[in-house]
Amino acid sequence: MSNEEINKPENLSEVEGFKVESRGLRGDLAEQMENRVTGNVTEYGKQMIKFHGSYVQDDRDRRAEREEKKLEWAYSFMIRLRIPGGDINAQQWLGLQESCDTKATGVIKITTRQTVQFHGVVKARMKPTMKDFDALNLDAIAACGDVNRNVITGSNPLTAPYHAEVHEYATKISEHLLPRTGAFKEIWLDGEKLAQNEPTEEDPLYKDIYLPRKFKIAITTPPHNDVDVYVHDIGLIAVGEGDTLHGFNVSIGGGLGATHGNPNTYPRRGDVIGFIPKEKALETCWQIAAVQRDYGNREQRNQARLKYTIDRLGLDFFVGELQKRLDFTIEPARPVPAFTHRGDPFGWLEDHEGKWYYTAFVESGRVIDEDGYNIKSAMKEIAQEDICGFRFTANQNVMFTYIEEANKAKLDNILQKHGITIDAMNPTRREAMACVALPTCPLALAEGQRYLPEFVGKVEALQEKHGILNQAITTRITGCPNGCGRSYAAEIGLVGKNPGKYVLRLGGDYEGERLNIPYLEEADETEILQTLDALFGKFVSEANENERFGDYAHRTLFASA
Repeated sequence: MSNEEINKPENLSEVEGFKVESRGLRGDLAEQMENRVTGNVTEYGKQMIKFHGSYVQDDRDRRAEREEKKLEWAYSFMIRLRIPGGDINAQQWLGLQESCDTKATGVIKITTRQTVQFHGVVKARMKPTMKDFDALNLDAIAACGDVNRNVITGSNPLTAPYHAEVHEYATKISEHLLPRTGAFKEIWLDGEKLAQNEPTEEDPLYKDIYLPRKFKIAITTPPHNDVDVYVHDIGLIAVGEGDTLHGFNVSIGGGLGATHGNPNTYPRRGDVIGFIPKEKALETCWQIAAVQRDYGNREQRNQARLKYTIDRLGLDFFVGELQKRLDFTIEPARPVPAFTHRGDPFGWLEDHEGKWYYTAFVESGRVIDEDGYNIKSAMKEIAQEDICGFRFTANQNVMFTYIEEANKAKLDNILQKHGITIDAMNPTRREAMACVALPTCPLALAEGQRYLPEFVGKVEALQEKHGILNQAITTRITGCPNGCGRSYAAEIGLVGKNPGKYVLRLGGDYEGERLNIPYLEEADETEILQTLDALFGKFVSEANENERFGDYAHRTLFASA
């Protein structure tokens, strides 16, 4: 089917109509949020509020109890902040924690998109919470929805002397691709309202149709690939020499997420299309998004991501259309150092300017005091001392940044006081990730972050049995096939299919260059652990010298893939 046929007005999905009729993402969302008869919003409201950084959720553990009492489900909202590059200051962290303690669950979640989100915000507290963000010079606009979302970038300052310059591009690109609407301020911050007869703001990129689907950008500096650069709509790979950043190799068409039982949906690794000078990065990202705006599938949302547009029209067509819109020629990709790892560099690091950084482990990104590992209390006390910045990593951890030599001992003492150490943690646990999943995510089919600590412990026991406990094996769990925990890019990936049942995916590589492949389509814990036990045994006896588990699994299980 041609692009013109797919995008005929009569063929457009219902959501496309919602966007066009929204008057710059306003619609009747303000009125719906004032309706206290229900804790929910309409289907229209659910789509609109995504663009404002929020999803409607409910406590699924309580559904049966609520239904038995003839009560509405326990609805609340998740709010995700837009924090490009993951950097905030100490006072912003203190303000976020106070807001979360008083208006949400008290547990801030660091996400794989290098930002944070609140859960359990009831309707009446939504507007006060958004005002809290604004007072901290933060916002949630475009953290979700069919727009460019939070731009992520490598957190490790030791990758290159120009790392800080690369890091700045996250904010530059995020601002350049923001929706040009006053709806966020109008709805949440009591801004001046647009009259019904007034035209909405002109938005050269999104117009009144926005993008066909969500759009994600990641930036990285080799050899560290903590952002999984190839699984994004746009991946920018820094190219430089010495102290100088020259530009970026550009990857397009990556994306995770699929639908169980639908072979027309699939995860996809991005294609590197060439090199661009750094001063052309903003325009290139803008135009890639614009081509996707014009050619993406607006009839079927499960075929609307950029990866499907490229596969439907062909990479050559897409790049050719992009080249027509650019005022420079995309050059052949330039050589860059090979990626060597994705995990965060825990502990102390010193950059080329003599500033210090410390990365602390946060299991599944949940900032909570638990079992003597009191990361929430530690982060609060560190913020109160105001001796550093805070950087959220794409691996769901926190890095304390720009620390003066004189303050190192003070930070060490706070961490020790609250039990923050990685000495007793095995490498696989340090690099494991999971999405939120149950009980709040409405899409979850199985457990995610609640199951991760237990599952990783059992994987570690198998590693110890086979003498490979000191080797990190990238392990990730998602509660549904959307892939928020990036489980498709893991050596061991679990994708929720039913309660207690997962697709076991194997054969991804440690460096993030290759996606994994389904090995068991619907397996419970016993089947998964038995499979891993047998594979670990063969790996120990059959692996090539210095071969990682993911490479071994790919070579032996999927030789023809």
